[in-house]
Amino acid sequence: MSNADLSPLPATDRPDVTARLRDALLGASYTADGLLELLGAAAYAALSRSETVPALRATRGDAPLELLVRLFLLQQPVPYARVAAILPADACLESGWLVRAGDEVTATVDVRPYGGADGEDWFIVSDLGCAVGGAGGVGSRAEGVVLGVGGASTTLAGLTVRTPVAAALDLGTGSGIQALHASRHATRVTATDVNPRALHIAALTLALSGVPAADLREGSLFEPVREDERYDLIVSNPPFVISPGARLTYRDGGMTGDDLCRTLVSQAGERLAAGGFAQFLANWQHVEGEEWTDRLRSWVPRGCDAWIVQREVQDITQYAELWLRDAGDHRDDVAAYQARYDAWLDEFEARGVRAVGFGWITLRRTDAAEPSVTVEEWPHPVEQPLGDAVRAHFDRIDYLRAHDDAALLEACFTLAGEVVQEQVGLPGAEDPEHVVLRQHRGMRRATKVDTVGAGFAGVCDGTMSAGRILDAIAQLLGEDPVLLRDRTPAQIRLLVEQGFIEPVG
Repeated sequence: MSNADLSPLPATDRPDVTARLRDALLGASYTADGLLELLGAAAYAALSRSETVPALRATRGDAPLELLVRLFLLQQPVPYARVAAILPADACLESGWLVRAGDEVTATVDVRPYGGADGEDWFIVSDLGCAVGGAGGVGSRAEGVVLGVGGASTTLAGLTVRTPVAAALDLGTGSGIQALHASRHATRVTATDVNPRALHIAALTLALSGVPAADLREGSLFEPVREDERYDLIVSNPPFVISPGARLTYRDGGMTGDDLCRTLVSQAGERLAAGGFAQFLANWQHVEGEEWTDRLRSWVPRGCDAWIVQREVQDITQYAELWLRDAGDHRDDVAAYQARYDAWLDEFEARGVRAVGFGWITLRRTDAAEPSVTVEEWPHPVEQPLGDAVRAHFDRIDYLRAHDDAALLEACFTLAGEVVQEQVGLPGAEDPEHVVLRQHRGMRRATKVDTVGAGFAGVCDGTMSAGRILDAIAQLLGEDPVLLRDRTPAQIRLLVEQGFIEPVG
């Protein structure tokens, strides 16, 4: 399907109309909180699954908010006279936000209320049929269709480190959600996309949300970025889907296999300022005869620490089915669906791919002589937002790099907040089989520790050095304190790296 099948977009050169439209939407409580109150939790949650029937049932009346939900979120025609009593209807018609058909008007784009982390009332603009998110929520299969808020978008927004920065880069901005978040803490925001329609929609998102305009640039990957430009933050929810061909710009990168994600990650280091973060969502191939962890380690650019977390793995059949359904191909005739399915499996089998991983990649430019690269699998629930936890991870890596074992034993530590100890064993047994430390915040990790590790963590209150604590444990257990000091720093390092204990000061 060509881009000619997509609706014309509202003008970006009418800030007066956009400002009036924003004021009118806010005046009618067309906000994330207003939507939740109107629709109720069940209908609101259904929107994230691309199910609109509960919301349609909840907006059968003529109250202003109900009309706006039907108009901008559910793509329903509404009477012009009713809209004119709520919005600057004629100005919206003139500037392209609305089109008229007889006595009714319809929206040319979807507009979804979106709440910022500090309670900001923002709006995400997207193509018609693309506002409510969820697999199968694509309202058009035109190549350049621009989606609104989805699970991947909000995941990346929650992962991103939110410290004040001079310059941020949103690479592959789409509807502009990452640029919108960056506007809260970056002096200058640059947003790029290979799709000019996405840049137009991102400009609408920022303007309608009442935040400063971004520097919008067209191009693929880092092409729009000058050689001398450096950023303190780079974020990207790229077209990471590993697919045969490039049917949909928002998801299909058009490169072989996972080359787009590899290229994006490997080229990011030279675009980062010292101490800067680059954060991506990505897919990667699990290839027969190759460790997936080694594959990802090879992507990490020189001069960068990295933390790579695999959140999910799908076999090639599950993966193909997921993205065929995302594009609505399962609604085509059976032969066409099967032919596309076959093409995906042919591609995977030709490259020896047996599964595809999905996860997060964070880089930090340190220029350390010995970079830290952590690659792990963590499919368990976490606590979003995680931006502070991501920053803390790299702070702990810096600390451990600067402290050898002797310095570690001289340091004092405290047990991190909301860490509990669990003892696991058979009922009635005198001693537990093992002891587990478990976090209830951030990554919500759990780790097995031995008797020494459990005792050490339990005593860490910031008043005694690690070495003195080990000496006391050695005395209690009847062990040689010198040998205990020699063998325990590795366990202390792991507890520090994973955030179970924190260095004082």
